[in-house]
Amino acid sequence: MPDGWDGPDWYYGRQKAGAERATTAAFGDDRAVILRPGVILGPGEYVGRLPWWLTRAARGGRMLTPGAPDKSIQPIDVRDVAAFALDQAAAEQGGAYNCVAPIGRETMAGFLTACVLATGGDTHLAWAPDKLLLDHGVQQWTELPLWRTHAGVWKIDSTRAQAAGLVSRPLAETVADTWTWLRAGGAPVEHPRWAEHGITPEREALILGGLSR
Repeated sequence: MPDGWDGPDWYYGRQKAGAERATTAAFGDDRAVILRPGVILGPGEYVGRLPWWLTRAARGGRMLTPGAPDKSIQPIDVRDVAAFALDQAAAEQGGAYNCVAPIGRETMAGFLTACVLATGGDTHLAWAPDKLLLDHGVQQWTELPLWRTHAGVWKIDSTRAQAAGLVSRPLAETVADTWTWLRAGGAPVEHPRWAEHGITPEREALILGGLSR
């Protein structure tokens, strides 16, 4: 990884770019459809990001919440990505599309408030500045899912995909539907990444102890 790099995994991005080049080389720019989803959430999620936040919100109490409340985030519902993929597979023209929610529509506060409302937990959002979390060595993206300080992580332009028909439902709807799925006995496909997500109650309590109420 290049010195000073603070963005997503370098090799992961390189592999994705290579796959795109191979696809267009095989099928041509006019036929190949390339979808570039950001964070995909919703019923059936196997990674564990949203389920962890929902489970934590349901537990109640002071919940450690990361960074600035008005931080823009861009997760997209799995059902919306699937619908767009089917539409593009049937389209006559190819193209490359960023499949994320519009910039600025969703925020971290809106997302976490939706988790609290969906679960009905007696939960208080306790916001911790980025610097405090970094000083405690909190692992970005995993210990507190969706939290990352990299400047460009939630600045993905999806206007081309929207013009081609991508519809991104409100994040609060995705949150509520995922909780309903979990409560109904929904079980994700087993995946090792599930265990990567979530801060331990002990670590959370330690950091919360340094925050004013």
